[in-house]
Amino acid sequence: MDACATLWPWFTGRSSEVAALLFLDEACGIVGRHYLEGGPDRADLPLRAIIGRALALNAVGLLLAHNHPSGDPRPSMADIMTTRRLCDIAAVLDIRVIDHLVFAGELTFSYHEHGLL
Repeated sequence: MDACATLWPWFTGRSSEVAALLFLDEACGIVGRHYLEGGPDRADLPLRAIIGRALALNAVGLLLAHNHPSGDPRPSMADIMTTRRLCDIAAVLDIRVIDHLVFAGELTFSYHEHGLL
């Protein structure tokens, strides 16, 4: 699965931050999707709801993505801390956060590629 190609259309042309989650099975097939609307500079990630949905779908993997309308794909400290909390909670339940992608204009930042997961 090419996560960037799968998720890119959701983020195109957005003027506010939004988030997308892909819930994955053992073969990295998508078993569920969830999209979250945000505000001008923030997309809230309800961690309990995300984990609850992953458990309901029997997902073993999770891919998270959000956008930065500012055009700067670098994650904020709040982004990094929220992602770490999600990873910690998910790991206890044998759910692996595969990546967190940040889309900004034509640029994409991967937490996995930058060693943040």
